[in-house]
Amino acid sequence: MAKILVFNNDTDRMETYYRGESEPMPYNTNGTLRVREFRGSSKSNILWTTKRTMQSWNSQRYIFGGPIPVGFAFKRPYEGGHGNQSQHYAGVAFDVGQTLSTSKRTQLWNSANNSGIWYYVEPISLTPTWVHFDKRFGKPACSSGGYPTLRRGSLSNYVLIAQDDLNTLGYRTNGLDGIFGSATQNAVVSYQRSKGLTADGIVGCNTWRALQEDVVGTGATSTTIN
Repeated sequence: MAKILVFNNDTDRMETYYRGESEPMPYNTNGTLRVREFRGSSKSNILWTTKRTMQSWNSQRYIFGGPIPVGFAFKRPYEGGHGNQSQHYAGVAFDVGQTLSTSKRTQLWNSANNSGIWYYVEPISLTPTWVHFDKRFGKPACSSGGYPTLRRGSLSNYVLIAQDDLNTLGYRTNGLDGIFGSATQNAVVSYQRSKGLTADGIVGCNTWRALQEDVVGTGATSTTIN
C-alpha cells in the first residue's frame, strides 16, 4: 500500500490517497497507469505527483491509442538515478516506450511532441531508446533551469522535494506534506547556515543546488521520513 500525495493545481491544495500496487493512480482514467508502473524501481512507501500530470497522462494515452510501457517515473532524491534537478523527483516526468519497436517509439514521440500536453518533450536525438516527457511548472530558480524558488507559504510537490532533502540531512521539517510552514523555514535556515549560504529561509538557486548535491543518490538516513 502506497501513500500518494497529489498537488491539486486547480485548488492549490495537497491531497492524500492510499492505493495498492495494482490500483490506478489518483486521477487516472481507465486504469492505464497503475501505482506499480508509476513507482517503477522506487522502494519508497510515499509517492507524489500532481493532478495535471495525471490528466496529461490520460490525454497522452488517449492520443497514442494504445498501452504506453513505463520504464521510469517517480524517484525520491535520496534514491538517485537521475540528474540533480530531475523532474522525476517531482513526480511529474515519465521515461517510456523502452520495450516498443523503434517505429512505435517514434510514433509515441511524435504524438507527445505534437500534442501540446507536456511542458517538455526531450529531443528524440537525446533519447534514442525511450521517450521522455514531463509536466514541470513554475519559473526555475536557476537561469539554467530546474526547480522553482520556494519560500514560506509555498505549497506544491516541489516543497516535498525540499522537505525530503532536509529531513534526510537531519534538518527536521516536522513532516512531509508539501506545505512550506515555519518548521520547514527553520530547517532551511539551519541548513543554509551550515553551508555558508545566505540564511534567508528561501530555497533559491544556490540552496537547491546544495541540497540536491548533498542528497541525490546517497540513500535514506535515520531521519528520512518513510
